[in-house]
Amino acid sequence: MRETLIVLSLLLMAITLRSCRRRWLRKMGAGVFLLSSFVCFFYMSGEICIGLLGTGAWFFIPWIRLITHTRKLLFPANQRLHACTPPNPSFFPNATEASAGMEQEGFSHAKDCTWKWGGIVQHFRFFYHPTLKTFASVCLCEQENVAFAFISVSSIDECGTTWRTTNYPFAPTLKCSPNLKWNHVPCEKSCFHQILKDHQSYLRKNQIHTEMLEELHSCDIDGILEEEQRSELDYNFRKGILLKNSEGAFRYSIRGLIFLWFQQIRDIIRLC
Repeated sequence: MRETLIVLSLLLMAITLRSCRRRWLRKMGAGVFLLSSFVCFFYMSGEICIGLLGTGAWFFIPWIRLITHTRKLLFPANQRLHACTPPNPSFFPNATEASAGMEQEGFSHAKDCTWKWGGIVQHFRFFYHPTLKTFASVCLCEQENVAFAFISVSSIDECGTTWRTTNYPFAPTLKCSPNLKWNHVPCEKSCFHQILKDHQSYLRKNQIHTEMLEELHSCDIDGILEEEQRSELDYNFRKGILLKNSEGAFRYSIRGLIFLWFQQIRDIIRLC
């Protein structure tokens, strides 16, 4: 019974820590949960290596969905943004606050668009600031009865490189092309004023000044994103992450599934 009680005690400690408000305590709870897995497998086998393998098995769980679902998905090569009416604010978390923050900073509403991507529906509200030569968006993602929203602030320099600051909560599912620079801020940071300040600091850090940015037109924002997606897809085809079939659709290659697995492990470590 001693071994059983030790494992149960560790599990109870892990559940308690995971229920805490402080992030470092929740991360400690995840570590204690892995420790309880190691102790359980070690007591059952008497071998340290078996305990380590049992603990590491948790990190291979994402392969179940990758093999049974993601591997079979086919994506259309040419995605287009379509004008739409914005979703009901009660189903669009943070949209009202983000839109108000953008308008307070001098951004003007440009358009509302949507597109579908691999079973995910994304609704965008675009805003543009002509003086800062920067456009911002708040996006609602819907997938299998799960929805979340995130904010992005983007600027394009005279060389065609896009500089983007976002609180998107997950790692990218494709390799970013050399013309796209991401600045991820914590997903808990949902105040647009702070995200805009982080974006401006990011530009200064990379010695990108306002006069070096391309002047955009609000009516061209959807075309800019479509061109950005085509460039990113071409880059991932060249890197072997994606494979194209005879009908023009594409899917993830084995190398792409391995890339997705690493990205999901990053999310598990970062978000736990």
